[in-house]
Amino acid sequence: MFDLIDKILINDLTTSVPEEVVEFSESIVNRLNVLPVGILFYGSVLRELNPEGILDFYVITEKTSVFNGNVVSCLASYVLPPNVYYMEHKVRGVTLRAKVAFLSEEQFLKRSTFSSIDTTIWARFCQPVRLVWVQNQQGADCILRSLRQCVITASCWAALLGPERGEAMTYWHNLFSHTYAVELRVEKKGRSSTLLEGRASRYTALLIGAWQNVNLRYSQQGDFLYPQLTALSRNKAKKKWQRIFSIGRPLNIARLIKAAFTFQGGMAYLLWKIKRHTGIEIHVSDFERNHPILTLPLFLWRIRRMKKNISKI
Repeated sequence: MFDLIDKILINDLTTSVPEEVVEFSESIVNRLNVLPVGILFYGSVLRELNPEGILDFYVITEKTSVFNGNVVSCLASYVLPPNVYYMEHKVRGVTLRAKVAFLSEEQFLKRSTFSSIDTTIWARFCQPVRLVWVQNQQGADCILRSLRQCVITASCWAALLGPERGEAMTYWHNLFSHTYAVELRVEKKGRSSTLLEGRASRYTALLIGAWQNVNLRYSQQGDFLYPQLTALSRNKAKKKWQRIFSIGRPLNIARLIKAAFTFQGGMAYLLWKIKRHTGIEIHVSDFERNHPILTLPLFLWRIRRMKKNISKI
């Protein structure tokens, strides 16, 4: 029996996408030695329907696996998932580009729970996604279960980190500002507005539905919600979030370093991403492009300076 959360997520997953996106997902499957559980399509191209952007796919597998199978990638997929690869696919003469991440069922579910110190999975997959390829009904159920947990985790953190009283969207805006601060991401001020714009009814329903699911008591006056949390629970959550914050940035720096081994064209993609989200173009030398590991400290320092300037916008 499906509840409100399931119904919203199933609607998200089954909403149609352009044929080109489906064809790209099928081309990914054809490159693999073993059929994946399913492939999720998400990100800015989904939100903005901009075919000129880079598509974002998550390939969910039964076991921890990698695309190219080399020793370094195999180790990285266990220690610091997901592994991310750059892929291209031609559809009717047009070259489409994608960032393709690989994550096992176990890794997906583990990082969707409240106990996870890594925000990258539950913060992304509480947002709308599409299931563009799936092996069978069992795989679809597995993915739905993980997405449901992402929503519950995000909603609980929204209550714990948010104001004592506020509208539903205020809780989501505050949550995403916290997760952006944890991750080493360059975003314009107010980036959460882009994520939430036009989706107030979805996020409001998910927030309330998740609170009810975990028996988090709340009162409501008009559009204002008041989660009934004790000072002790808020203080515990604050301490845990400080731990997540302290770990988050080193974790994402490690992912940047790892990407140099697994993400072909990673520097070009990162520069494009920064320009797309901030309007600021960073120029790097050929040496920096060819030696991303060696020049990473300098590049991160430049990003940090840029973030300070962005915060003033």
